[in-house]
Amino acid sequence: MRRCLVILVLMIAAPGFGQRVLTLREAIDSALKNNLDIAIARTDVEATVVNNHISVAGGIPSVTGTINSQEQVTAVNQKLNSGQEINRSSAASNSTQVGITASMLVFNGWRVVATKKRLEELQKLSEAQLAAQILNVVANVMLSYYDVVRQGDYLNTLDFSLTLAKKRLEIFNIRKEVGLANNADIFQAQIDVNTILQNIASQQLVLSQAKIDLMDLMDTNDSSFRVSDTIIVDETISLQPVLEVLQRNPEVLVAEQQVLVNEQLAKETRAQRYPAVRVNGGYNFNRNQNAAGLTLLNQSYGPFIGLNVQVPIFNGGATRRQVKVAEINTTIARLQKENVLSSLQSAALRAFESYRNTLIQLQHEKENYELSRKLVDLTLQRFSLSVATIIEVREAQRSFEETGFRLVNLAYAAKVAEIELKRLSGNLPL
Repeated sequence: MRRCLVILVLMIAAPGFGQRVLTLREAIDSALKNNLDIAIARTDVEATVVNNHISVAGGIPSVTGTINSQEQVTAVNQKLNSGQEINRSSAASNSTQVGITASMLVFNGWRVVATKKRLEELQKLSEAQLAAQILNVVANVMLSYYDVVRQGDYLNTLDFSLTLAKKRLEIFNIRKEVGLANNADIFQAQIDVNTILQNIASQQLVLSQAKIDLMDLMDTNDSSFRVSDTIIVDETISLQPVLEVLQRNPEVLVAEQQVLVNEQLAKETRAQRYPAVRVNGGYNFNRNQNAAGLTLLNQSYGPFIGLNVQVPIFNGGATRRQVKVAEINTTIARLQKENVLSSLQSAALRAFESYRNTLIQLQHEKENYELSRKLVDLTLQRFSLSVATIIEVREAQRSFEETGFRLVNLAYAAKVAEIELKRLSGNLPL
């Protein structure tokens, strides 16, 4: 990933790190503005728009101008029936031709029409590809953004656990002063504090790397941001509306446009079986001048018009084979479209099952989290009164950490399934 090492050092060392709050909308807008993949797709759309013209399809008359002038020196030796002889060793001559020709296609089996239609479908194909690229980038930004939120929540859980461990160490120090605790208890409490500090340092690195991933999608070097959002899951998604709009998914539209492009290619190929008729017209000027010989000057000029007809008679069956290949490619494109649609339907079913199941688990885990937090507070109070043991405190603290991690993971998993369902239905915030 670009600039990762340098940015990571800056993120850790920068004194103002984490001051600016980056919203999800700002992250998406930055990615849509700066993402290079989207820029490439937009440029491809511009190219297809320029290329979508009747002149590219061959439907505009062509005009060609030609000028040819040739000077030469020749030896002339001529004997005429009159008895006259002409002998020149270095006779100069000049030949000049100037012409302008216009050619207009009258008929070629509607190949121009099919080509122009193919160019239109190619433009729509590139636009659908751009829409798909934008949708994927937005989905990836959302996933990366909420991963930063998740890693930050991990860090908050560890910070709270550190507060508990320090409180426990403080209680042991107070007890030691009155002779109710020994060094072994204090040493163990200090080890627990140091272990959590190490975990916090490791989690800070993971959080920094998650931010770098988000920055890479946004294509920005600005690391002075933090996210304050919590993971809020939309619990109102139903499966049937998602399945009903899959036909309008950009990936399906891309596959459908490819079918239409191949159909026009097949029509272009079949048009090769028909005669091609062209009307040609123009103006020619010819001038030949010789220093010696029978003709010293010959000059002609004037307009012309003509009709050119090309009739395909036999080419070894090559056209028939090309038509067959084009039809096969069209069939393949249709099968690929069906495969894309089937894959999206399967993805929607899997995402919805994950979404529904995770929401159920999330409700239970929220209850467990609240209970574990109350338990750790109560156990710490009991421990300060010498009612609970150190083992009970550590077990309550461990339970709180695990519950906090599970809650964040379930919230992120539900959000991932939600984002996938909205991506499939084209319902992401663009």
